Amino acid sequence: MRKIISFIAVLTLILSVHNSANACTNYLITKGASVDGSTMISYAADSHVLYGELYHWPAGTWPEGTMMDVYEWDTGKFLGQIEQAPVTYNVVGNMNEHQVAIGETTYGGLDTLAKQSGAIVDYGSLIYITLQRAKSAREAIKIMHELVSRYGYYSSGESFSISDKNEVWIMDLIGKGELGKGAVWVARLIPDGYVSGHANQARITTFPLEKEKNSISSKNIDKIFDEGIECVYAEDVISFAKEHGLYKGKDKDFSFSDVYAPVGFGGARFCEIRVWTMFNKVAPGMDKYWDYVKGDITHPKPHKKGEPVTPENYASNRMPLWVKAEKKVSVQDMMGFMRDHLEGTELDMSQDVGAGPFGLPYRWRPLTWKVDGVAYCNERATATQQTGFSFVAQSRSWLPDAIGGIIWWGVDDASGTVYMPMYASITTIPHNFAVGNGGMMEWSETSGFWIFNQVQNFAYTRYSLIHPDVEAAQQKLESEFVDFTPAVDAGALAMYEQDKDKAVAYLTDYSNSAAEKTFKTWKNLYAQLFMKFMDGNVKTKKEIPEGYKYVNPDLKQPGYSPEKYRLIIEETGDKFKVKGSAH
Repeated sequence: MRKIISFIAVLTLILSVHNSANACTNYLITKGASVDGSTMISYAADSHVLYGELYHWPAGTWPEGTMMDVYEWDTGKFLGQIEQAPVTYNVVGNMNEHQVAIGETTYGGLDTLAKQSGAIVDYGSLIYITLQRAKSAREAIKIMHELVSRYGYYSSGESFSISDKNEVWIMDLIGKGELGKGAVWVARLIPDGYVSGHANQARITTFPLEKEKNSISSKNIDKIFDEGIECVYAEDVISFAKEHGLYKGKDKDFSFSDVYAPVGFGGARFCEIRVWTMFNKVAPGMDKYWDYVKGDITHPKPHKKGEPVTPENYASNRMPLWVKAEKKVSVQDMMGFMRDHLEGTELDMSQDVGAGPFGLPYRWRPLTWKVDGVAYCNERATATQQTGFSFVAQSRSWLPDAIGGIIWWGVDDASGTVYMPMYASITTIPHNFAVGNGGMMEWSETSGFWIFNQVQNFAYTRYSLIHPDVEAAQQKLESEFVDFTPAVDAGALAMYEQDKDKAVAYLTDYSNSAAEKTFKTWKNLYAQLFMKFMDGNVKTKKEIPEGYKYVNPDLKQPGYSPEKYRLIIEETGDKFKVKGSAH
């Protein structure tokens, strides 16, 4: 009897309540675009029912014939068994001990190409199985292709960010539905010095074909490791579309996104706009795409339903897949990108009446709504209230893998989280953020997810007053962690040269202590904020003067802004007018 192991066993406690993380954001930074020469990708796993906890798979060796159970990440549904690899690597969150990191965003794509019967590998399993097996981004792409080809692809369309210490790739993939087994896909290397991003809209359009010297199809997948290869694609990515009446035109003009996931109003306004906010911070000239990301999409010729897509049907005003970074990006810049609320644009949600009296830059769902039969939308900024967890994965080629990979990881809304340094080689996960410590409907006093939600949801009540205190605590901790990183690296490197295991133990202790400090700080922050802002007041503690037993805190009652008071009067007239003397 063959030995059977359970894939993602540490996740089975939460999978039944995990829903599709279909509102996610990834930013991709190459070595030449970063301040320090590291590669970085970010990821926000946004779902209203995703419990934020830090996943971990220890490294292992497995006897021949070992099988693993695969469960769908979104639902916990058992999908089947696949063969285990002989050797698997340590994985912390979405990064492994070889500095390989993978993120995703769901774009869905054509309904006819959704789930396929008998498929075993969903997009979440695809990520975490690959991280356990890949030593480079290129190997990760090869493994992902092999997994979906052999076992079928269970999910809808996905974009993936795949990075290692030297390269960053973007991959758009969609299953074949009931029309075939596996998936069609394209992966492209982001040119050094450039940045890219995706946020629930497929972004790869046309791409170089195999006759070009830098491109290969999956029939020659082993050549992915050849120097100079910058594009890899499923060998039937075009023929499949032609065979099933999805595309009509020359192969060289084929656009993956325009055929398999055409961009519409929602794809631009709710998804591409998140990419635009990052591009706009690092590259000039992004104003010319503002109308596009607001949802004003132009086509030379509209596509007629039921007919094959032709190049004339493509959107003609799309943003580029990548842009050159005129301003180099630091790890703290990346954290800031994840906290964007469309500030400085006409769509800044803190500036309209929906923000309430305290400038709240969020809108509660549903995303779209109607008034008198006319549909309207809320904005979908990068920072959103329903984030389960998010991270910035940083890979640094000048250090040994055990030290070079850091996943800066946090729970809940990125605007109110603290990105903690979790070295990707650590062997023990911090208790406050470990799988099984609480759940979406299971309260835990020691859960980092719940204390961050307590603080942030309290901040939502009077955002303009409370959030600055949250941000100050956030920035203090993150700055300390970033500033201390060179010293931690140096200490670990000195140990590594003598004993790798001691270095890993040292980094494990450090990462755990950083998480513990963050949890305790946020516990105390919630208490301080609650006392300070309770009952609509703003109270500040004062020193007790000599001769006094106690002294009351300084009390302010800021009320609303003059503009908000004026809005009240414009709506209510003299309803609240004071007549005679008011005491």
